[in-house]
Amino acid sequence: MVCIGLVIKNLFQNLKTIIMLELLENHPKTATVVKQWLLDKMLESLKDESLPEDFKQHVREQGIDNDKVAEILSGSPRSLFDVFDNHKVYIDISCLNDKFLWGINNDMNNSVYEIRKEADFAAIVEAFKLLEAKL
Repeated sequence: MVCIGLVIKNLFQNLKTIIMLELLENHPKTATVVKQWLLDKMLESLKDESLPEDFKQHVREQGIDNDKVAEILSGSPRSLFDVFDNHKVYIDISCLNDKFLWGINNDMNNSVYEIRKEADFAAIVEAFKLLEAKL
């Protein structure tokens, strides 16, 4: 039984990665903002004085492909909240009776989720669309 649960968990994770990849491909302006933010975070974590500035510039120029971004972000969608905050797309996750709801810019969605991470992910999907329209 444990094996079936693990298979189902992996299937859901793969599905979220596919959805995230589609979001990146279908919302190119938002994808650019997200990828730049992710690259900045990665380079910030490499704040090693021994790394030459030209290496950091090379990493920025090479960028990061959508597949890698989708894989990274599908596992932790909440990490994108700061990106959307920076563009005045404010995501709110609320808990009511041990269920989770989400809203954007004080407009609450009617969907209810058992797991907070699922509400986070659903909010990110909508936030992608809203930010794309703003850019």
